Amino acid sequence: MELSIIKIGNSKGFRLTKSIIDRYNIVDRVELILEKSQIILRPISEPRKGWNEAFQKMHEAGDDQLLMDDIFEDENFDEWK
Repeated sequence: MELSIIKIGNSKGFRLTKSIIDRYNIVDRVELILEKSQIILRPISEPRKGWNEAFQKMHEAGDDQLLMDDIFEDENFDEWK
């Protein structure tokens, strides 16, 4: 695919088609990688976005307790020394 360079304010840039934006799930930002003689654009995803709010809701609902003890009664800590 060939793209034209366009003037954007005092800079220059290019436009990506909607089909490319949709196909590669580009939302707000991309990572620019300069590698040898190539320019690579990679979508920036935020897989943990919203986790803080979700954890806060879980805490308020009392749903943030351990499902099992983190220390077992028969656990031997001497073997870890």
